[in-house]
Amino acid sequence: MSIIVFGSINIDLVATAPRLPIAGETLLGDTFLKVPGGKGANQAVALAKLGVPTQMGGRVGGDSFGAELVQNLQDAGVQTDNIFVDETISSGVAIITVAHNGDNEIIVIPGANGKVNQEDVERLSRILPNAKTLLLQLEIPINTVVAAAQAARNANIIVILDPAPAQVDLPAELYPLVDIITPNEVEAGQLVGFPVDGEDAAAKAAGVLLQRGVKSAIVKLGAKGVVCATEKEVFFVPAFSVETVDTVAAGDAFNGGLAAALYTGLSLHQAVVWGAAAGALAATKLGAQTSLPDRFTFDTFLEERGR
Repeated sequence: MSIIVFGSINIDLVATAPRLPIAGETLLGDTFLKVPGGKGANQAVALAKLGVPTQMGGRVGGDSFGAELVQNLQDAGVQTDNIFVDETISSGVAIITVAHNGDNEIIVIPGANGKVNQEDVERLSRILPNAKTLLLQLEIPINTVVAAAQAARNANIIVILDPAPAQVDLPAELYPLVDIITPNEVEAGQLVGFPVDGEDAAAKAAGVLLQRGVKSAIVKLGAKGVVCATEKEVFFVPAFSVETVDTVAAGDAFNGGLAAALYTGLSLHQAVVWGAAAGALAATKLGAQTSLPDRFTFDTFLEERGR
């Protein structure tokens, strides 16, 4: 059994600067990096680096970026047979600016990710019977996300949805297909229509998401911790204190840690702890996939923190 990640595969073009520019301003930056990214690929690498058998589904373009992205996934231990190479379009690109305090701004050009469609869902459906969990995000067309979630439900596969990038109106039919939804505070606010700025508001937002049909709602509050709600309980997991360098991919690391814990049979509470630990570790390094922890680093971190 494996975990399948179905979603975006990007090249990240990362610039660092003392602070984020304001509109119309030109800043002198510090460094430039070209690193593999995309929320889907990030989550697949996060899982593979934690030792979980992982398959990736999605699309890359027929360009040098595409070949580089597939090779990188393979090097990380991700199975890539279900990635389609679309010769008609470029690969997805994310242009990222990171300030010295860890804040970031991201512009995503979907490229091949924007062409993921029912044909890709059909390829996905063929491998779902041998999977335990399907991870989804919102960097591919939303109708394709819904179709993938429905295919997973038909195969009795757990669905974990990272509703990012933030969207105001998710299709109502998607929520009942989701076992676990994992918005951060900004995304949760977009989904429920009120500000989510602390533990109480996060619990309220999680309750709204449960009413819409998800089985579990996890609201990530960054350095303030994580709120998780199910029909039976609401609990809070404090954040791990670390020196933040770059929060890019911290959310993807969280979902990787969460899914890895559930894959190994741990409780939802402990899975949220694993997610928080993986996210914290990712925030201590620059870049997306380059920041994701391996299993030794992860286990050592948890042991040292006594969780």
